Amino acid sequence: MNFSRIDGRSAKHAALALVCAVTVLAAAGCGDDSQRPSSPAHQDPAARGSVVSVTPVADLNAKEVTARLTKAGIDTTPVRYGVRAHRIVYRTIDFKGEPTTASELVAMPKNDERGLRVVSWLHGTEVYRGEVASVNDESSDRATALLFASTGRAVSAPDYLGLGKGPGTHPYGNPKATVTAAVDALRATRTFARRDGRGLGRRVLISGFSQGGPATMLVGRALQQGVDPYFRPGALAPVAGPFDLSGFEAAAADDKVERSSLYLAYFATAWNRMYGLYGTPDQAFRAPYDKTVQTLFDGNHKASEIAAALPKTSKQLFTEEFLQKMRHPTGDLRRKLKVMDTTCDWRPDVPVHLFHARGDKDVSFANSLRCRRQLSANGADQQLSDVGEFDHSTTVLKALPQIVREFDTAR
Repeated sequence: MNFSRIDGRSAKHAALALVCAVTVLAAAGCGDDSQRPSSPAHQDPAARGSVVSVTPVADLNAKEVTARLTKAGIDTTPVRYGVRAHRIVYRTIDFKGEPTTASELVAMPKNDERGLRVVSWLHGTEVYRGEVASVNDESSDRATALLFASTGRAVSAPDYLGLGKGPGTHPYGNPKATVTAAVDALRATRTFARRDGRGLGRRVLISGFSQGGPATMLVGRALQQGVDPYFRPGALAPVAGPFDLSGFEAAAADDKVERSSLYLAYFATAWNRMYGLYGTPDQAFRAPYDKTVQTLFDGNHKASEIAAALPKTSKQLFTEEFLQKMRHPTGDLRRKLKVMDTTCDWRPDVPVHLFHARGDKDVSFANSLRCRRQLSANGADQQLSDVGEFDHSTTVLKALPQIVREFDTAR
């Protein structure tokens, strides 16, 4: 959950506009690409993870990467290489299982290594499709991808469905869509890497911030269960995730989190599209907001625009009946929330290192404590690091250098 750009500061978009035609290459296989890059065979262009288009968005030397990370407030000590980054549009499925496309940022180190470890970076909450890493040059998530790539790793940073260049609206918090978008992005990244004769190791280093915290655990579990014939988890490093989504939404209903009305409105409109939380807008939203909220969360409005159009509190925005529904969910809503309350309730066969800050007023530290308890009860190799008295957005900046070190030791 990340509305760090809510002040509406303008972002400079990448100046590169050249679109590369890409030969669609094979993404299947069970060997270790990082050990033996091979001549790829042709792939069914309609297959999930197949590449639709590639657009270069950044080509930086190590000094330029360092400058970009410094601007973003990220420790530059780990930087070793320059980075090339591309926006890739790839084929996937939506939360109903229907074919669609999505976009991602793929970042590669400018070195001579043929076999690369791969990082899957899963971003936090974004309401505006133009704010994500593959589109916005000033995005903190693009800076994060540059950081990991500059250490010598390939990076797959999916925009998720309905953001970036993906059609439709974002199915916010849908577990199935989260997994399919991220796994198919890894397949597309592997295809792209093999075009240049570079292979990706099977073990994926997975990390994500805020919304990307539970996403990290969902994707890690899916890979461990064999959702893809090639990729497996290598290490998990979630940052400041809302692992108790029921508790988070209840707290937002009581205005106990920062920007509660915005968070809860995004959740309500997205889950209404997917699951039908209310019959008509006036059942959830007070007048006059019942006439406008639905259109605000279409992916085409920036967080600053939405915040300006909403009241400060959930109490002012929502009907009391709807707030009670969020405080005490029942039936189908309760069952669907439980899926997102238990993303840590399993036993990973790789280490899990959680990062959070006790100063976080958006997503409370209690969420990571809950995740750690669930992991511990399952006998997982886990630890939780408190990065200090920082706000939500600063948490990830403080955690990233530690995650790099964690990944350096991953098998």
